[in-house]
Amino acid sequence: MPRGPFNVFTSAKRRFALWLVLLLAMLICGTVQWQQGARIQTDILAMLPHLQQDKLTETALETVEKKLANQVYIAVMAENDNQAITAAMQLMTSLQNQPLQPFSAIRSGSDNQLEQLAKVYFEHRFSLLTPEQAHALESDNWHELLANAQNQLYSAFGFANSQLLANDPLLLFPANLLALSPNNKLRSQQGILLTDTNNGVAAIVMAKGRDSAFSPTAQQQQILALQSAFSQINQQYPQISFLKAGALFHAIAATESAKQEISKIGLISMLGIVLLVWLAFRSVMPLVAATLTLTTGVVFAFVAVLSLFGELHLLTLVFGTSLIGVAIDYSFHFYCEKQAHPNDNASDTIKRILPALTLALATSTSAFIAIGFTPFPGMQQVAVFCAAGLIGACLTLLLVFPLLGNQQLKHTQGLRLAHAYLNWLQRLFTPTQPKQKVALVLLPVGVLIMLFLGLSHITTNDDIRQLQQSPEAITTEENQLRQLLSGGTDNQFILVSSANEQDLLQTLEQLTPVLDMAIADNEIDQAVSISRFMPSMARQQHHYQLQQQLYQQHLAEIIEQMGLDDSIKASLMAKLNLAHSAWLTPQAVLKHANNDLTALWLGDIASTDNTKQFGAIVLLGGIHSLPSLAQRLSSRDWLLGQVKIVDKVGDISKLMGQYRQLTLQLLLWVFALASIAFSVKYGIKLALAIVAVPALAVLLTLACLGLVGSSISLFHALAFILVLGIGIDYSLFFAEAKHTNHGVMMAIFMSACSTLLAFGLLALSQTHAIHFFGLTLLFGISFAFLLAPFISFFTRKSL
Repeated sequence: MPRGPFNVFTSAKRRFALWLVLLLAMLICGTVQWQQGARIQTDILAMLPHLQQDKLTETALETVEKKLANQVYIAVMAENDNQAITAAMQLMTSLQNQPLQPFSAIRSGSDNQLEQLAKVYFEHRFSLLTPEQAHALESDNWHELLANAQNQLYSAFGFANSQLLANDPLLLFPANLLALSPNNKLRSQQGILLTDTNNGVAAIVMAKGRDSAFSPTAQQQQILALQSAFSQINQQYPQISFLKAGALFHAIAATESAKQEISKIGLISMLGIVLLVWLAFRSVMPLVAATLTLTTGVVFAFVAVLSLFGELHLLTLVFGTSLIGVAIDYSFHFYCEKQAHPNDNASDTIKRILPALTLALATSTSAFIAIGFTPFPGMQQVAVFCAAGLIGACLTLLLVFPLLGNQQLKHTQGLRLAHAYLNWLQRLFTPTQPKQKVALVLLPVGVLIMLFLGLSHITTNDDIRQLQQSPEAITTEENQLRQLLSGGTDNQFILVSSANEQDLLQTLEQLTPVLDMAIADNEIDQAVSISRFMPSMARQQHHYQLQQQLYQQHLAEIIEQMGLDDSIKASLMAKLNLAHSAWLTPQAVLKHANNDLTALWLGDIASTDNTKQFGAIVLLGGIHSLPSLAQRLSSRDWLLGQVKIVDKVGDISKLMGQYRQLTLQLLLWVFALASIAFSVKYGIKLALAIVAVPALAVLLTLACLGLVGSSISLFHALAFILVLGIGIDYSLFFAEAKHTNHGVMMAIFMSACSTLLAFGLLALSQTHAIHFFGLTLLFGISFAFLLAPFISFFTRKSL
């Protein structure tokens, strides 16, 4: 029995009630998730894939990242030492006394542990020599050491005193202590680390944030604490300036940039879409329905991401603004079809568009889900966010529009313009005049030339540094501070491993001259190794034998030349003999070492096969040519261990390149499978035409990217998946049109405009990854829109 208007209305109300229940359930679920600790994630590193590494390499990476994470470096630029020291002390006191204490481990050059280490080294002085001292003794040039000791003895700035001379008559030990701190630019005074600058003196202060620098709350607390401390110092010393470096300042810039982009892109998209809907329908109800569609989609998206990941990345919100341009399409197709068939009620209109809508939803969500198979947690969030949002928007259309979509629409110019445009295309591509035929032949020739020129200029770039581009002011300030610190350290480092402790120490010693050559050849500025703090037992024994031979043969002459009392001879030889089997061990050094030193020693790490490996880290600073350094290291024969460069940035970039290739291969498979699947419903000819629209759009987009010089990355490849999904949507709606295409043409035009407002505006982003994503979609959606109407020629329906 046919259903009457009352039954239709009752059914519509039930659907609307079901939508309200679903929306309320989602809101409650989201609220519970938020109260249970769900949060907004701003750490750019959280987007990166997890590399599969061996246990030792993973431990090394965790150690280095922990050392560098949340560290803030401040240079207090003053006119003289006293001013710099006073200001640095005031800065540390101010940071320590902050109510919320956002910083810990606030320090400068003061290190009481160094005094303890000096005592340990002094006890083992007979087995410690600098390379220069060892060479002098090996070449029997001990008189050179004697001359140096005499200079120290009579110098006003020497280290000599009676107690030291009685235990070390050639004053060999002070030079060993100085060798532990090879950075001659830095000096310590009153516990403050100082370095000279062109305009005065800089005092270096270091602090570690208690919480992650990528936490918005921590960012605000830490930056306010720094600004307060700087302000207090400038009130007393207006001439003092500050240089800052650390992840905190990059994170703040990234957070602010993302927030601005979210508000700017989202606002422009919404305003543009509101204007588009109003011009097309001149009615408030389509705006209300579109708003409900978007709101529901966003709620579904938020709850789905928080439920699966427990957090929402800030960049997911930037990418997720593109959801506006896709979810709104469902409303456009409904109202354009309703306007084309004014006598149909809302339920009839939904039935009319449901086949194409179902296929479109399936292809769009499949495209987003394909993005979810990438190794990037952030992009997985984008996939879930957009796929869930589309499902929420589609449910809104099916459950809400039967009740709210029955309002009569005013006739506007949209349908007439769409009809005229399709007629123009038909006349253009069915020429009757010779000139038209020539132009029609030249068009594909021009397209082929464009494809050839553009595709021949395609390059690739998978560097993950594209993910975040900090403002030039921040990087310039950081580079200035790096110069004061003689280069600082980078995320790339050298991992040295061996089967036992002594082999590891000997491999580190073998590595030292190699790195010295790399510094001389300007491949790196500096290398920080633990080897100078922990000589191997073999080296200690060799140094002991050199000193033993020296004192046994020449001690009397040394005492005489230095003007010392002959009574020290017996005591000195007794101490020398006692030191014969007392070797310096890594454990003795680590017991009194600071955190910077202990972080370089990994010790023994059990691997998956229960074998142990001993590891140590060599930090690198001011890297100029990592490939050259890698080649230098690989060309050496490391007899007792292994030496490799650990470059997480490079490894992830390689992984991105691999996934870029896999994504493009996936794209080809999807084209092939879609052709087969659609041929079952539409036949081979129309199926190939449907798939040809996004395929040609992708090729033309690649050509345009080549012409504008944009190197292809994984983010371009991910955007191509969306071009495929959205392009097929456009084709499907034309393929499903039964009687007339002008309603579909109007809907596709509005859909393309809204998508370009959302996706295309991402090209304005300052973050390169988002920019590339948006630029690719800007080209791709434009071409898909221009090509989709040609499906009308294959459906053979009346225009």
